[in-house]
Amino acid sequence: MTEREQARTPEDLTRLFVERANAKDAEGLALLYEEDAVMAYPPGSQTVGREAIRRFWEDALPHLPAFAPEPPLPTLISGELALTSTPPKDGAGARAQVVRRQPDGTWLRVLDQPEFTPPR
Repeated sequence: MTEREQARTPEDLTRLFVERANAKDAEGLALLYEEDAVMAYPPGSQTVGREAIRRFWEDALPHLPAFAPEPPLPTLISGELALTSTPPKDGAGARAQVVRRQPDGTWLRVLDQPEFTPPR
């Protein structure tokens, strides 16, 4: 395995996600999550755990178009936790993640809500 850049700030996670998704790097995407992270995707379900997240992206990435960078909204930080979000360019409504500072100072996703849709 090659050495991958780690998130030094909560906002780095969004940039690294886009870079790795566009490189079709499912393992690299999974490494942005804690071992027991929860991703609320695909819509209507949850993908739980780093290994399940890796398998999801391994299956999905070959069929997805390139991801476009999205400018982050202001990050909220409280101690070792942070809330990151972006207004999506694809009109999905919103994206939000809870991330946690790791003992080495890097950040990983704990909860990932990649798509909020407005109520109908």
